[in-house]
Amino acid sequence: MTFIEFFKQQFIQEGATTRKFLSRVPDDQFGYKPHEKSMQMKNLVKHLADLPGWVHFIMTTDELDFAKGYYQPDINNDKELLGYFEKKYEEGLSVLIPENEQLLTKPWTLRNGDIIYSTEPKIDVLRMALSQQIHHRAQLGVYLRLLNISIPGSYGPSADENAFA
Repeated sequence: MTFIEFFKQQFIQEGATTRKFLSRVPDDQFGYKPHEKSMQMKNLVKHLADLPGWVHFIMTTDELDFAKGYYQPDINNDKELLGYFEKKYEEGLSVLIPENEQLLTKPWTLRNGDIIYSTEPKIDVLRMALSQQIHHRAQLGVYLRLLNISIPGSYGPSADENAFA
């Protein structure tokens, strides 16, 4: 199995789980912030919905320079959020094709103008993007729990879904 084949399986599985989490975000909680150091719900879920698109971005570019701008649309409700996620998910999935295996060792840079945060092989940046999705989905799970919204299972049933809980 190639890395692209393996990663595509992981991308599809994690995408299905992320979709379940995003579908639980109520429109009236986009302004929610559980702690002064926490992200506002709207910013968290917008970032989470955007992350599958990073796969496309990584595979089709050599860098992201925040000084040149990075656009995310304004999202104000769950319908817009899920639509944005689906768009970014399809973009990411579209580049997980066998012929892109050859691109995985090429360097990719994350920067803000002259400040370089990292330069890593694309294969490493893809793994980071998937890990970011999992990480921020877990953050969203905490937000949902604090709002007393049931949590979907990620790798089996959640406490809200488990009949033995």
